Amino acid sequence: MPYAQIPTYGRNDLVGNVCYNSPSEEQQFQKPYSEETGRIIDHEARKMIANAYDRTQKLLNEKRDCVEKVAQLLLEKEVLNREDMVNLLGKRPFAEKTQYEEFVMPNTSSSSDNPSTISDQPSK
Repeated sequence: MPYAQIPTYGRNDLVGNVCYNSPSEEQQFQKPYSEETGRIIDHEARKMIANAYDRTQKLLNEKRDCVEKVAQLLLEKEVLNREDMVNLLGKRPFAEKTQYEEFVMPNTSSSSDNPSTISDQPSK
């Protein structure tokens, strides 16, 4: 992923907003940039990976009690669903981006209450 973000999508301050990959060619035997730029891309990719690793380690350590709860329940049940996770850890601290309950329990709202519901009736 870092090698897609940096040379392909230009998502790096040091390398800049430059796309080095040609969409018409699947695999190139010669890189469209210098060896020095290649070293910079490698360095930035390693730095991105190291930062993600450190952030993940920190998050796992901060949430260790939650990780252990999930691990114990997985030993018992093997497969967890959303309801299991909510019962175990509580609701998410942010609003859901989808209206999950409407998909799981479609009888909780009617089409007249929800203007985004698709109707089988043709529009007039």
